[in-house]
Amino acid sequence: MASLLARAFRTIGKLSLATTIGMGLVAGDALAQQATPSPGSAKAVFGAVTLPTQGAPQSIGFYAKGCLAGAVALPADGPTWQAMRLSRNRRWGRPEMIGLLERLSRDAARNDGWPGLLVGDISQPRGGPMFNGHASHQIGLDADVWLTPMPRHRMTAEEREALPFTTMLAKDKFLTINDKVWTPAHARLLMRAASYPEVERIFVNPAIKKKMCDTWTGDRTNLGKLRPEYGHDSHFHIRLSCPAGSVGCTPQAPVAAGDGCDKTLAWWLGPEPWAKPKPGTKPPVKPREVMVSDLPKTCQAVLAAPSVSSARAATFGVKGGGSAAETDAMPASGNTPPGQIPQQ
Repeated sequence: MASLLARAFRTIGKLSLATTIGMGLVAGDALAQQATPSPGSAKAVFGAVTLPTQGAPQSIGFYAKGCLAGAVALPADGPTWQAMRLSRNRRWGRPEMIGLLERLSRDAARNDGWPGLLVGDISQPRGGPMFNGHASHQIGLDADVWLTPMPRHRMTAEEREALPFTTMLAKDKFLTINDKVWTPAHARLLMRAASYPEVERIFVNPAIKKKMCDTWTGDRTNLGKLRPEYGHDSHFHIRLSCPAGSVGCTPQAPVAAGDGCDKTLAWWLGPEPWAKPKPGTKPPVKPREVMVSDLPKTCQAVLAAPSVSSARAATFGVKGGGSAAETDAMPASGNTPPGQIPQQ
């Protein structure tokens, strides 16, 4: 076990460096770096695994406390999408999520004037906590999509690491959309994503939600799926419901009826969330690191399960081949003995 944890910690160090080089952080983007996790923590252990398990897909636990078996990868390139930040190895998810992203990319290109998706983090090969950037994305049912349209050319792996995020917010105004950046196509893309029945909610910056409330003149049936959340000013976060028959997947409370353009949105845009604590208020206790033992018990078996033979073998819809960017960023292949973590 000691050698296992040591290898996990060394791998996390390499991943952290690669991520730091290419992140290009933007204020309010909710991708801020966190401290390197301790050896043996759930972040360290899950973050060091490079390949998913064999077998059928299974989402275990809750979006922010769980793991993933039988994941498949989004291909790095498709006709109407490109995967970003490939060095993170976070383009894994349930087949339902990968299929949804591909469908959204095609529908938005065909109907909404959106040339293609830039897809950010989905989940790690076996889900679980990530060492930076997210509290959720742990069970293969969350995905980030950039609010930057896909360029015409196929980007190299290096370009995908270096391309900066573009915020939709005005720099000199509080939670206000920059109308020089925001376009009607952004609005159409969001409502297209919200239109699919399997999409439970979409997290966007409160300013984006307000913009949609104020300007969307089409069918507002699914507008309530757009949920305000700080950050999310340069990307939106898609969350799927637990698939039917998905034993062990813990659902989230359903979205309230209505379009969400009411006092619940006004709270996000008001002074209360930013108010200083009252004098004498005790500071919140810093939570301890999450350990594997804190996750559902099945997650320990997921970590110990045999790996697929290679990342390409578990890439959704891919039979051989692969783009140059995908090949450059591909994790080491090969079977992983049960209970061991492959090195990068």
